[in-house]
Amino acid sequence: MQTPQIFPSGHACGSEIVGVDLSAPGMLTVEALREALREHLALVVRGTRLTDESLLALGTIFGTPEMQGVSVLNQQADEVRQENLVVSNRMLLERPTGTIGRGESAWMTELSYRMRPCSIALLHALEVPAAGGEMAFANQYLAYERLPDDLRQRIEGRMLLHDESRLNDGSLRKGHVEVTDPREATGAQHRIVRTHPQTRRKALYLGRRRNAYVIGLPLEESEALLDALWAQATQPDLVWTHQWQSGDTLIWDNRCLVHRQDMGGAGEGWLIHRVQIRGEVPR
Repeated sequence: MQTPQIFPSGHACGSEIVGVDLSAPGMLTVEALREALREHLALVVRGTRLTDESLLALGTIFGTPEMQGVSVLNQQADEVRQENLVVSNRMLLERPTGTIGRGESAWMTELSYRMRPCSIALLHALEVPAAGGEMAFANQYLAYERLPDDLRQRIEGRMLLHDESRLNDGSLRKGHVEVTDPREATGAQHRIVRTHPQTRRKALYLGRRRNAYVIGLPLEESEALLDALWAQATQPDLVWTHQWQSGDTLIWDNRCLVHRQDMGGAGEGWLIHRVQIRGEVPR
């Protein structure tokens, strides 16, 4: 059996692993994946075609797969009940259960609007158009560690409201109304600075920018503070960008990274399957 090898991206996060069988991972593969995540926060394995069952089994290495469609407001969306979520721009799907949007998307954290957000996320690319696309990750450990002293003091102990009203593609979530004042949004409240439960390192935890609100601040002050924090969180030297190919499997630690997709213009022709692992209440 080939020994797993980890090749760091050379950026603030990210690595590639070769010599692993994701369809039937043994203990050597499991430890290599966990080690890569601890050290590099995000990883890619190329060229392995996974069934839904194999992808779900791979996810259980990291914990309990999260049911889709759960929200703070309605707990479980009626139309989505399976653990595997098809993420696609293929309009021919009779009832697509997810979307990667079109073109360029905003920086975000998976499921931050839940009381127990996703801990580890996995994406497996079944189809990628010839034009390709990319997915970028930004290291939020370093974002926090590099905060200017005054900005760090301003967020000490502060809580952030994470709006749940919209889906990844920006469309309004079923059962929600349009929010124009972030102070009226529904969703979980989490510390702006969270401590990773395993590494014990602190990271910025910003979720998504749309309709976010720093609890207790005047709205104008909250908006200005969030603008400053997001500028800090997504500085180019914190970012690793992955170029998609068919057969790629991306795994990342959702507790200490933000990510964004660029699906190449219209973004047609993508078919990606996703598994998200249930996390803990951020502390």
